[in-house]
Amino acid sequence: MNVRRGRLRVYLGAAPGVGKTYMMLSEGHRRLTRGTDVVVGLVETYDRPRTAELLEGLEIVPRRSMDHRGCTFTELDVDAVIARRPKVALIDELAHTNVPGSRNTKRWQDVEEILDAGIDVISTVNIQHLESLNDVVEEITGVVQRETMPDEVVRRADQVELVDMAPEALRRRMAHGNVYAPEKVDAALSNYFRVGNLTALRELALLWVAGKVDEQLDRYRAEHGISGTWEARERVVVALTGGPEGDTLVRRAARVAARSKGADLLAVHVTRADALAGVDPASMVRQRTLVEDLGGTYHQVVGDDIPRALLDFARGVNATQLVLGASRRGRFAQILSRGVGVTTIAQSGSIDVHMVTHEEMKKGRDRAPSRAALTRPRRVTGWVLAMLGLPVLALGLRLLRDGVNLPSDILLFLLTVIVVALVGGMWPAVTAAVFGFLLLNYFFTEPLAGFTIADPENLFALSVYVLVAVMVSAVVDLAARRTREAARARADAEILSTLAGHVLRGEHVLASLLARLRETFGLSSVTLLERTGEPVPEDQADPEAWRIVAAAGVDVPCTSPGAADTDVVIDERLVLAVRGRLLEASDRRVLEAFAAEAAVALRQDRLEEEAEQARPLAEADRMRTALLAAVSHDLRTPLASARAAVEGLRATDVDWSPEDRAELLATADESLVKLDRLVANLLDMSRLQAGVLGVALEATALEEIVPRAIDDLGEPSRRIEGDVSAGLPEIVADQVLLERILVNLMSNAVRYSPEDMKVLVTASGHGDHVEIRVVDRGTGIPPEAYDRIFMPFQRLGDRDNHTGVGLGLALSRGLAEAMGGTLLPEETPGGGLTMVLTLPVFPGPRAPLAEEGS
Repeated sequence: MNVRRGRLRVYLGAAPGVGKTYMMLSEGHRRLTRGTDVVVGLVETYDRPRTAELLEGLEIVPRRSMDHRGCTFTELDVDAVIARRPKVALIDELAHTNVPGSRNTKRWQDVEEILDAGIDVISTVNIQHLESLNDVVEEITGVVQRETMPDEVVRRADQVELVDMAPEALRRRMAHGNVYAPEKVDAALSNYFRVGNLTALRELALLWVAGKVDEQLDRYRAEHGISGTWEARERVVVALTGGPEGDTLVRRAARVAARSKGADLLAVHVTRADALAGVDPASMVRQRTLVEDLGGTYHQVVGDDIPRALLDFARGVNATQLVLGASRRGRFAQILSRGVGVTTIAQSGSIDVHMVTHEEMKKGRDRAPSRAALTRPRRVTGWVLAMLGLPVLALGLRLLRDGVNLPSDILLFLLTVIVVALVGGMWPAVTAAVFGFLLLNYFFTEPLAGFTIADPENLFALSVYVLVAVMVSAVVDLAARRTREAARARADAEILSTLAGHVLRGEHVLASLLARLRETFGLSSVTLLERTGEPVPEDQADPEAWRIVAAAGVDVPCTSPGAADTDVVIDERLVLAVRGRLLEASDRRVLEAFAAEAAVALRQDRLEEEAEQARPLAEADRMRTALLAAVSHDLRTPLASARAAVEGLRATDVDWSPEDRAELLATADESLVKLDRLVANLLDMSRLQAGVLGVALEATALEEIVPRAIDDLGEPSRRIEGDVSAGLPEIVADQVLLERILVNLMSNAVRYSPEDMKVLVTASGHGDHVEIRVVDRGTGIPPEAYDRIFMPFQRLGDRDNHTGVGLGLALSRGLAEAMGGTLLPEETPGGGLTMVLTLPVFPGPRAPLAEEGS
């Protein structure tokens, strides 16, 4: 008899702790309440209380015990589950690797056997365990995943359910101890469970499940013979020209999108590559705000072929519908050209195109703003020359009719037309050419005083005159237009060059950048705004939804994008808002460049702030790393010596002489003293780095502290010679820390001084401070190495850990600075090194010295 294969249901998660096992057990309880026979094949609770609670009330199949290398492990007992033959088995961690010696290498192979036995299985897996994403996860997290499984196993599952959780929520769960033990939380949060890692893993999980859903949809359509295209999600694109009909189009497109649940609304404006198209900036700003208020997004693309640019954008965003306004051109213009709407419909393919009628279509196209190459005064002068100069010329030539023939008349008229073209541009010159033609015909060609020409040669001459005049006028106007464009391009280039220099020189101060932008365009204020919360359609004019990051100008800064004359969206959180005047399209391109640089400057400032905040942590981490590397021998040596001495004393099979016993006790004592000093130094250095070292400053007499420090040295104190006068003023110091500094300095000097030379300790007053000098006669160090000797865990010229961790001088300088003093090295005359400790003098009167024995 053929057994029906069981059904597999998999809970897929982005990371550990999102609740996969909890969901699996909850599903088990739900089915159990419906009367389904459910057992727990294997569940790992990891000591999570809420997960463990869900095991209560569920039958648990005992695990199989296995020995491996002297240790006992438990694994899923496949045979026991199959023998029990439940309806549903709950089996955790599908990608788990079984203990060597198991029947199957992987747990998913065990699950395959159970499925083949006709038992339904509910299991769990994390996205990082899928084989296809193993390298991607390693690159994101830096952690190599040893346990992986083929994607196909999960793809074949009858049901895959994503268990999703926001990174911040998962980190809160961890911080509350709901995922890992408390001692592991800090390490996990700072490594694998960083917000960036969790976000990337979450995206991988969502994309993988989306691909799984697409496969299921394709399989369903194939099984049911569905060949047509299914538009699973509507995307409506509305084309805006900046004309007054734009508001109507946006609202109509929003209604079209609203008919489909979850549809996207996108508005697009196509600008010409030369940016010369006449568009009202105020209308575009208003329409853009309307689009965003209705929950849509605004986009701008560049292209000379408007239908192609529209369709390329629509196909690029996978749009299903395109909304266009009916043409505002007149009938004659529509006869000459098909227009954007007709051409777009012809090329749209599978995209539905809606042609929306509106009131503006009856009024014709608005005349585009003047793009004349010349200024208004020059154009007026050109018209005056054309209307008055040619009649005056005709009158003068008429008076000289006997001395000037027709070719000369034509040349003089042509010269006048060229002057008009140079002064007033193309249209005054063309008008002058036609007017001149009429004057020449009426006054200078036979028959006179009429608009007829008897001689064909005269007709040809006049026609050539008009043609030359028009051509010269066109060339002059084109040259003037190109000159204007070149000047504008040169100005933009100079602005961008200045901006590039701003970047290269590292001038990333936001205030400076925004001030430069305001000066460039003559604006009253420039403001960089940042959202304070999540984006919502209604927040464009809400001051509470924005905060001012930086601003420049004499006007009150904008508190929201809706209060600006022009705004540039940098990303979903940053907007550059300007006041003062509406900017042209070409100006906007430069404005966007400034906006991008402002965003870079802001990010760099914040990265520098974060780096500054992280620097103490990095320094502390470097110190901990150096500590582990440096103290291994220094801690082990005194511990080993003390332990060996104590074990020798405790030995019952050895009869120690009194001298030997005393030597062993001395060895143990000396080792423990070294260990105590090393640990004290390490603790003090750690407190210094953390900024929590307590300092109790008080009036201190050196003649009391120096002898105590010499006594603390123990046996090496015989090599110390002190010379501290009792008449020195009191200093401001912490007596315990000062004694620690002197002990470190003297022990260091003894270590590097010759055996037959003593270390000298002197003190002297110098106005408002006292200098304490510890002088050795060793080999000394070069001046360029003075700073290196104060670095923790380093010793000049040493390569091992046999002479100490190199901590004494670093700690001594830190303690001196904590007391308001300094510690500097000097060369000892005649050879050696002198450490100069400088501390401030106590400002009050000197207290009398205590009597001996009082």
